[in-house]
Amino acid sequence: MTDDRPSELTQQILELEAKRDRLQIEIAESQEYLARFMQDSLGDLDRRRQALQLSVDQLERRQIRIQNEMKETFSGSSQDIAIRVQSFKDYLTGSLEDLVLAAQKLDIGRIESEIVPAPSTIAPTVDDSLQDPQFARSVYEQQTEKIRAVIRIFRTEPDYYGPVWKLRRTFESIHADRINDWFFTQGGRGSLKSLGSRLQNILVASAAISILYNIYGDKLRPLVLANSPDRLGEWRRGLQDCLGLRRDDFGNDRGVMLFELPETMAARADRLQQEGKMPLIIIDETEDLVSLALLRFPLWLAFAPDPQKLPYATQPNTPNYY
Repeated sequence: MTDDRPSELTQQILELEAKRDRLQIEIAESQEYLARFMQDSLGDLDRRRQALQLSVDQLERRQIRIQNEMKETFSGSSQDIAIRVQSFKDYLTGSLEDLVLAAQKLDIGRIESEIVPAPSTIAPTVDDSLQDPQFARSVYEQQTEKIRAVIRIFRTEPDYYGPVWKLRRTFESIHADRINDWFFTQGGRGSLKSLGSRLQNILVASAAISILYNIYGDKLRPLVLANSPDRLGEWRRGLQDCLGLRRDDFGNDRGVMLFELPETMAARADRLQQEGKMPLIIIDETEDLVSLALLRFPLWLAFAPDPQKLPYATQPNTPNYY
């Protein structure tokens, strides 16, 4: 009996030591597993952090690129300016409506019979309701001042959210000088020196369209001549951007019409005049030769390329005719 007691205690001690060893092994395995789990989790979090940082960097670069594009496109469109001039929108709309009413009340036929036509004036081919515009004459002083006022508004108070057919872009002094020269020196019939890019030329042409649309309303029909589909595509996109036009504002019977051949344009302008419309001929700077058939219409605007950039010498602002 005495001998059995120590042996039992010894056995229990051995069992407890074995259990202790197993627990230590399990604890070590758990610690190792926990360490691997923490390492994997931290690695995954770090990869996610790097991916998010990369996305943030890409978005920041995209934001900077968009801001630069906004500044470079037609001299930039400032949201702050748009908010500041929003209150001026109603006043401008009312002023333009007064301009339309004043133009409709002008007795153009009586005035034409009382004055001697300028040497560059060609006999009108339109009906009595659409006589040849003479913006440079003093008898049109009231209309001239309103047009100048609209140009000043384009220059100093741009409206980036205006209605369709109203200029929506920043208008710099160089653009204002060009459009003033075309209206009041050339009388709405002449060529302007290109501003160096088609987008800038489109901006000037858009200002002319916007002003004339307020005079003639739906009777105005701008016709654009360029010698390739790509250039006509640039004109379409540029006019959409500057005047808020939609795709359905371009067509054969309404809105803006696009042409590659001057003969087709002249024939369409003739039909428009017979229908009582007012065609506005716009000629891209890439047209080396200008058909005389286009120059007999009361309104035409041709962009002349810079003679210094031509492969041959030519007089500035003087197109070649055929």
